[in-house]
Amino acid sequence: MRYVSTRGRAPVLDFEQAMMTGLARDGGLYLPEAMPMFSADEIAALEGLPYEEVALRIVTPFVGDSFSQEELKGAIARAYAGFDHVARAPLVQLAPGHHLLELFHGPTIAFKDFAMQLIGQLFQLALARSGSRVTILGATSGDTGSAAIEAFKGLDNVDVFIMYPHGRVSEVQRRQMSTPSEANVHALAVDGTFDDCQARLKDLFNDHAFRDAVGLAGVNSINWARVLAQIVYYFTAAVSLGAPGREVDFTVPTGNFGDIFAGSIAKEMGLPIGRLVAAVNQNDILHRALSTGEYRVGEAQPSISPSMDIQVSSNFERALWLAYGRDGAAISQLMDELKSGGFAISQGALQALRETYASGRVSEAETLAMIATIRAETGEVICPHTAVGVKIARENLRPGVPMVTLATAHPAKFPDAVEQAIGFRPGLPPQMADLFERAERITRIENDADRLKSLILERRAA
Repeated sequence: MRYVSTRGRAPVLDFEQAMMTGLARDGGLYLPEAMPMFSADEIAALEGLPYEEVALRIVTPFVGDSFSQEELKGAIARAYAGFDHVARAPLVQLAPGHHLLELFHGPTIAFKDFAMQLIGQLFQLALARSGSRVTILGATSGDTGSAAIEAFKGLDNVDVFIMYPHGRVSEVQRRQMSTPSEANVHALAVDGTFDDCQARLKDLFNDHAFRDAVGLAGVNSINWARVLAQIVYYFTAAVSLGAPGREVDFTVPTGNFGDIFAGSIAKEMGLPIGRLVAAVNQNDILHRALSTGEYRVGEAQPSISPSMDIQVSSNFERALWLAYGRDGAAISQLMDELKSGGFAISQGALQALRETYASGRVSEAETLAMIATIRAETGEVICPHTAVGVKIARENLRPGVPMVTLATAHPAKFPDAVEQAIGFRPGLPPQMADLFERAERITRIENDADRLKSLILERRAA
């Protein structure tokens, strides 16, 4: 399996190289040169299999010769051994034809665990073979950071630096990043927004001399392996609801576009997904882009669903690349225009995007109301991001077509919002019960690439 950059000017890599590289040298994002296809019989054969076996079958064709079947099987088993539900990603029925896909049963109680735990295992295999040392640099709007720290903490050949926007994540999210005691973990509170964190990350990856000097590796959703691992639960959910014999729709709370893009890859592989609906909060750039064809960056507004407080959605570049017929030059032009504030999507590309994605926007008041409604109707307590998804899903239900809303995080990650909606704070799961008693380690840092480089060099040397 060969991987190519969305901007068309970077070396073609194999899976392991693309995973360890993260961001392509031309600033683009890696994607498979060709997508593997699954027949209806192959999809039907997934019914009733353990999650790990489905993951092995889905991931294998993308990995090629980079890892043996035994290596991959072992990595997958270790990745999901710590999840607290035997189904890993169970479905819960909210109403006739509407289901929640619970993606919060991993160690950091958010959907990022599905990808990050697997990436951690694959990184360890690759580093053990090469004997090299890497510096993981991540930017997070809340959940990626804790999942990355959980996957890489304590490893001798990895330093982990996670940037998050100071004051713009929930207290639980912050403490999940700041309380690990392992010396190789560094939580960096950046004076700015998530988009600033993401921009600084790209600055450092595009400084090739620095990148090579510290062995920079990225585990944000710019990393193809992140997207790949998330494809699996679209298959398990759809097969549980009758695929390939029937279509299934999905609604995805959307910030950086990686999770919903994974669904589009599942669809391209042959899974009969009918509609993929992007649900956004007041930071609605993706909804505006799909509605108007104009992708214009504004200022990210803080919300009760902070993981979605994003203006520049990195994975949207991958969707654009497919919509523009894999034209790297066209994508490079759009990304250059983005530096000046935005761009217009061509009519043909916009039509292609609309054939795959629908979208909807949810206000803060509507989010709180939906948390309360679901609690009253079903007894389920959902996080604010999931509530955004449920609200839009209910507006897009189709007779006879199951709808799955991705429940992206445990409600205990956002206790303030949940309490505001239903009057009580959800409890943390047992493995995190003492989170508020643990000591924090945080480095406050200005929004400056040179300062970030200096800090990384200082900490690595120490």
